[in-house]
Amino acid sequence: MAIDYVIEYDCAPKRALTADGIRERLKERARADEVIEWFRAAGDMREPSQMGFEFSHSTPGDPGDKQLIVVQDLLDHASALDKHAEVCAACPANRSAQPFGCMGFIQYPISARAETWLLERLPVPDEPLVWLLLRQGIQKLGYDGASIQELRAADGDVDRGQRTYFELPIAPQRRLGEIRVSGDQALEMIFGVGERIIPNHAGILLLFVGAINRDLEAQEIQEIASYDESIRDRIAFEMTADAGADECVRELVAFFQALFLAWKLNVSLYVDA
Repeated sequence: MAIDYVIEYDCAPKRALTADGIRERLKERARADEVIEWFRAAGDMREPSQMGFEFSHSTPGDPGDKQLIVVQDLLDHASALDKHAEVCAACPANRSAQPFGCMGFIQYPISARAETWLLERLPVPDEPLVWLLLRQGIQKLGYDGASIQELRAADGDVDRGQRTYFELPIAPQRRLGEIRVSGDQALEMIFGVGERIIPNHAGILLLFVGAINRDLEAQEIQEIASYDESIRDRIAFEMTADAGADECVRELVAFFQALFLAWKLNVSLYVDA
């Protein structure tokens, strides 16, 4: 299970297969490759048409019905991607420089390190303009973290360590001057605003997490927040993952890079959390 995201930049592959269709096929191909690797590692050399596995799509409180999936069926369905892959090479929404690089995911569970890393990136009072913007957003827009807290509370068997969505049963917190922000609040600001992060909100989030330079004048911050085209070519993506970062942190960096590209292109980032 994962948080999926798509830069909603119009293109021929999306018109032909739909964004959902592309995402589905990419997942099917990745799953098929993984299953084949498992079989091969166990010394099983059968053809994919003779390989099967059980799969269920679960949600909180619903384990889902199990289905028997034939690996070759996944590969056949995913093969429709091949004739569209070349279009992606020159696409400005291609974050990863790979076919269909406008799409990505953040695997569950969200790691403890990733939540701490996210909180560490938020502005402090020494960065007054962005910090005031963060405080105002939390207070006026009601980011109390309740939606994430509810998911965390329903997340698996804590005693057995079987957690699906979050490694931590209780969100970490960080004090930022006169306000205290939890991991639940930080994640709600990003993933709890609906299916689409529009450019205006994207610009604010990029400032909050330091994905772009925060050493700006008030007018420049206003231009980012209101998506003024005069500033977009002067702003660069500055977020990186440390060499020792865990995979969840790396996936969050990729997500914010996709959010940055969506903001630059003045399109929404679709998020399925």
